[in-house]
Amino acid sequence: MDPAMLVSRIAVTGIAPLIKRLFVAPGKGADLTDRPVRLSGYVSFKGEKRSLTERDLAKLASELVSRCLRSMPPHERIAEDQLDAVADTLARTLYALGDLDMDDVQAVQLGHKEMAQQLRHQNARQISELSADAAGLHDAILEIASLHVLHFFSQRSSFISRTLIEQSRKLERITKILDSLESQEASNLPEDFKFDEQYLRYMAQKHARLTIYGIDLVETPGQWPLDTAYLTLHAEPTEIEEADPLLFESGYTAVPLPSLPSDQVLTEHPRVMLRGVAGSGKTTLIQWLAVTAASQKLDPSLEYLRNRIPFVLPLRSITRKDKELPTPSGFLSAVGCPLSGIQPSGWAERTLAAGRALVMVDGIDEIPENEREETRTWLRDLLSVFPGNLWLTTSRPSAVPDKWLHAERFTELALSPMGYSDVAAFIHRWHKAAGASESFGSSLLAAVRRKQDLSRLATNPLMCGLICALHRERNAFLPDGRKELYDAALSMLYRRDRERNMGQPDGIHLREEPRIQLLQKIAHWMIRNNRAEMDRDLAERIISDALPSVASAASQGNSTQIFRHLLMRSGLLREPSPGRVDFIHRTFQDYLGAKRAIEVWDIGLLVANAGSSQWEDVIRMAVAHARPNERAELISHIMEDGDKSFVPSTRARLYLLAMACLEHAVELDPHVRKAVERRTAALLPPQSAEDVMALGEVGPMVLEFLPHDPNDMAINYDLANYTVMTASMVGTDAAIPVLAAHAHSSKFPVRFQIVNSWRRFDTDRYAEEVISHLSDTDLFFPISSLQELTTLRRLGGRPLLEVRGTFSPDELIANIDPARLWQLRLSKGSITSDLGWLNYFSNLRVLHLEDEDATIDVSSLAGMKKLRTVHAGCKQVTGAGNLPPSITLRIY
Repeated sequence: MDPAMLVSRIAVTGIAPLIKRLFVAPGKGADLTDRPVRLSGYVSFKGEKRSLTERDLAKLASELVSRCLRSMPPHERIAEDQLDAVADTLARTLYALGDLDMDDVQAVQLGHKEMAQQLRHQNARQISELSADAAGLHDAILEIASLHVLHFFSQRSSFISRTLIEQSRKLERITKILDSLESQEASNLPEDFKFDEQYLRYMAQKHARLTIYGIDLVETPGQWPLDTAYLTLHAEPTEIEEADPLLFESGYTAVPLPSLPSDQVLTEHPRVMLRGVAGSGKTTLIQWLAVTAASQKLDPSLEYLRNRIPFVLPLRSITRKDKELPTPSGFLSAVGCPLSGIQPSGWAERTLAAGRALVMVDGIDEIPENEREETRTWLRDLLSVFPGNLWLTTSRPSAVPDKWLHAERFTELALSPMGYSDVAAFIHRWHKAAGASESFGSSLLAAVRRKQDLSRLATNPLMCGLICALHRERNAFLPDGRKELYDAALSMLYRRDRERNMGQPDGIHLREEPRIQLLQKIAHWMIRNNRAEMDRDLAERIISDALPSVASAASQGNSTQIFRHLLMRSGLLREPSPGRVDFIHRTFQDYLGAKRAIEVWDIGLLVANAGSSQWEDVIRMAVAHARPNERAELISHIMEDGDKSFVPSTRARLYLLAMACLEHAVELDPHVRKAVERRTAALLPPQSAEDVMALGEVGPMVLEFLPHDPNDMAINYDLANYTVMTASMVGTDAAIPVLAAHAHSSKFPVRFQIVNSWRRFDTDRYAEEVISHLSDTDLFFPISSLQELTTLRRLGGRPLLEVRGTFSPDELIANIDPARLWQLRLSKGSITSDLGWLNYFSNLRVLHLEDEDATIDVSSLAGMKKLRTVHAGCKQVTGAGNLPPSITLRIY
């Protein structure tokens, strides 16, 4: 029914007098106010003094329908038995005039069609129950009534005065804004825009390439384009939240803090503290975010980076003993950005004040512990002055206490170890980028799965890169342990110039042993002084002091020349900013520094720092380098310090460190080994979230001490829960038997942890040995890859599915059993605007739609007979009025 045609027919029916009855008459001077009045203050059927009751409103609506009907030709009129329904619905729709959150001036500016649409939305459910013809008549009358309502407002004596006042206020606000901009030297604003472009181009170029350690072999590049090398890992909350299965009865299933793709952490939380072990990809993630924000090449999942200005602040570069941490105006100069000298005055402050910045503070663990409190104060000050923006900080897991930035509303997340699928993807990309044979990649992947020692090492991108390079260089032969792996890696780095026929471009040739000796001295100084970076002048002085005892190096040049050779040719040092030096990765610094500490028997230094998170790898590598009697002495001293400590967490940490060292002690006094095992027995099985985090860092050896029989913990199922958490954190296939033993548990938190660890392991093996034995009662099975989806279908499907990856409707329809599925959770990437394809799942009863950026139309769900509840966490939901009463829509 065309409202425009209808209005021409009923213009003579006298609708205006009826509409006037909806509103109170203006009092003497009452409306001559400069303050707009809400519509609820005008309507005559609300408030304490009503001149029109709800019953009168129903009569008025009936009269409106009757008058409109008389103006229509007989063949266009609807059936008599539908007229009462139209009148009743129209009365309820008009009643919503009192609920509109706008004043008369805003209503007139809105327009009669949009106003009618807002009124329809208020009564969408009742309107949806009308027939098509009846709904058409209702909408036509409503649109005409809205036109008369706005006409009525515009004729009131007070409307013009309020309109003029509102226009004057807008003009005043605009004038104030312009005056404010002028006071801030408006001439700088065009420079801001121009500098934004320059700076973003610089950031996109600076971080566009990524070094993958170990790939720089003969005829292969030393770096990859970031978009080729970057691998999205996952981050998990460090806090453990137990599920409440009772919530399931209301349509919700308890979900204890699910993991997120690492590049999505800032979509859920504007402030994040991201923890991860050395080489886990923290800095690579920061590079990826910086380049993505700078280039603005955004897919829908990265829209949160739209118009963001990235600031990358590596703490090891911006902390100096003689300088304070930088204010925003000094961010660029602190990191050696060549554009710092031409940035407009106040540009960084204006960017932060506008909430447009992406501030990434990298490496809290890479500064001395006595400087971390100062860093936290610096962050607090920045946050108090510039409370908006996105903030990301990174650290090794135990460098600072849990909830270190909790008061500043930072969410703590931890990068998960690479799962089997991640390792497989990395190996495939590495071999493709390096031009290596596909068969090499396949054989390496098989070796990683088969050999526990090797799979234990392949838990982060750094180690995976080294393993790939060594595997290729050695024609599929690989070392077993971490020390042997580093020995081989250093040897490979030494040989690369010779194998490239580089000759001696600087006139210096150092054999591998003297080269390592000199690098050890630099690394030893850095670990002794808790530094991840040092001045170049100091590094040269260390070389100068060492040269008299390294004759083969002294004969080839002075300290400056020898240091430059190490910087340019060793492959282990770099100059991140002018005058500053560090190792290409902290792990190499720890390895070489530990080797030197053992050579000079600096046992006091090692034991004194055993309780520091920064020294964990140093201690482990020191045990690996030491001789049997030295290992026994070092481990014994660590245990003795643990015995003396009155702080439970410190005592546990030292015992666990001693146990971790056993992995590197090929030969050790059996009495010392038994003493370590006796002390750690009191810590196992884990009994708290803190135990889980600590034991998870120990590695696969902890699996030997975890109980495989869930009946041992039948009384307290929390122990079983913490046990499976620890096993899943280890993240190698050696953990599968432990998890499989607990797969028969009836406890929801245990089953939840097991099912959500699937992605960390080989998909098929984990499905066969673990997933297939899990009870599906109240348990969502997460799907993040097509392989998981097809594997689960092969297992017979599951009634509750959570689709986390990006899938097309065709993929989901082809691989989900419609007869078994009754509750489905869809997240970003798999939610389409048209949900009609969900009708295929005829047994679906509960649907969760979770994408805060999505706009969806739920009207296509109206025909799903068994659907009872739709939970929608989306940006905009339309079509709700078309859902039948049997379907409850919950928008959050």
